[in-house]
Amino acid sequence: MKNLRNSFLPFCITMFTAVFVAAGFAFAAEKTHTNSIGMEFVLIPAGSFTMGSDKSKDEDADDDETPQHRVTISKPFYLGKYEVTQAQWEAVIGNNPSELKDGPNHPVDNVSWDDVQEFIARLNEKEGHNRYRLPTEAEWEYAARAGSASVYSFGNDAGQLGKYAWYSGNSEGTTHPVGALEPNAWGLYDMHGNLKEWVQDWYGKQYYATSPSTDPRGPSSGSDRVLRGGSWLWGAYSCRSADRDDYSPVPHSHIIGFRLALSIE
Repeated sequence: MKNLRNSFLPFCITMFTAVFVAAGFAFAAEKTHTNSIGMEFVLIPAGSFTMGSDKSKDEDADDDETPQHRVTISKPFYLGKYEVTQAQWEAVIGNNPSELKDGPNHPVDNVSWDDVQEFIARLNEKEGHNRYRLPTEAEWEYAARAGSASVYSFGNDAGQLGKYAWYSGNSEGTTHPVGALEPNAWGLYDMHGNLKEWVQDWYGKQYYATSPSTDPRGPSSGSDRVLRGGSWLWGAYSCRSADRDDYSPVPHSHIIGFRLALSIE
């Protein structure tokens, strides 16, 4: 009996560990995730891509989008399927700061980078973990490109942009409900335009020249944070996958919103 117990205990531990690991793997492999306030997230796989613009091929490219460089995102993560809505902001913070109050399913605007950090802190507390965050600039572009190497995720023809983005050519001067147009190949909506989106990084105009090739996180300090994506107010050039903008983290604007990342670990 003693020998049986001695052999059975390690067997049980081994089986428990296998089940635990399998369960963890299953969670990590789930393609979508929905949290307690209805925010939907899409799994973004680890991988590599070419970040930035080639000025010889894109006449709208700015100097801060060069040089093009190869970047590896070493870990999968979740990214918001949509921009954070006015209803979701109100569910966490208790008010709606938007200047464009056209409906609860419109993206929340008029939020500073600092405001977004407060939203993230409260949502993490509400959900009982510390995994919500803004995406890095590299994660954002990787997800926006969705495997593409073209000017837009759908190709180089700006004439097709109205199928995917709300910008000055079709917005009629305001935001629109999230998810009303077509998604990119990875199932993300409004990456090319509705509101410009805060990301985590400090802005550095020449950062790409010295950026690490794996999981870059931007300069260690700065005065402005990075904005990505187009907006209802701006033209097609600002909707390009590689377009970068910078803005102080303190002021508010009716062309700026955000979407959240959710770390898996």
